[in-house]
Amino acid sequence: MLKKDCYLLGTITKTRGFKGDLVFFLDVTDSNEYEKLESVFVELNGMLTPFFIEQIKIQNNNRAFVKLENVNSEEEALKLTSKAIYLPLSSLPKLTGSKFYDHEIPGFLVHDKDFGEIGKAVQVVDLTNNPLLQIDKDGIEILVPLREGTVTKVDRQNKTLHIQVPPGLIDLYLEQ
Repeated sequence: MLKKDCYLLGTITKTRGFKGDLVFFLDVTDSNEYEKLESVFVELNGMLTPFFIEQIKIQNNNRAFVKLENVNSEEEALKLTSKAIYLPLSSLPKLTGSKFYDHEIPGFLVHDKDFGEIGKAVQVVDLTNNPLLQIDKDGIEILVPLREGTVTKVDRQNKTLHIQVPPGLIDLYLEQ
């Protein structure tokens, strides 16, 4: 499996106990959607290595207690801490309308209802309770809060993100 065919699910944060159990941080909106997770890819030495899950218990704050197959000691588990975990993009459900996955929109052209074409989406800056859309307009960084209703349409075919922001917000970034 290649990294370009996967999305970052989270990281292995630490060991738990002495029998190889681990704690995962799941960088997702709803960690409960992963309570039946059967396997993950762990990035080891620049390559994605598959691991099967024996047991997973979802906790609060996007944490999960995980027992991986063939990881049976604290020493084996320690080798996996601080490693990124991935899942195949094909495992994600298709989204429609104004919904999108953060990883899919970098490079999309961003178009505001009133302002018109703004620039290219760089990334979603995932701040707690205040995610931001980072846009590059000819070298100028523009940050748009991703509140409910900001994104009005995602045109995947034409790689365009349609948004509606308060009047004057874009102009604040462009005034010299």
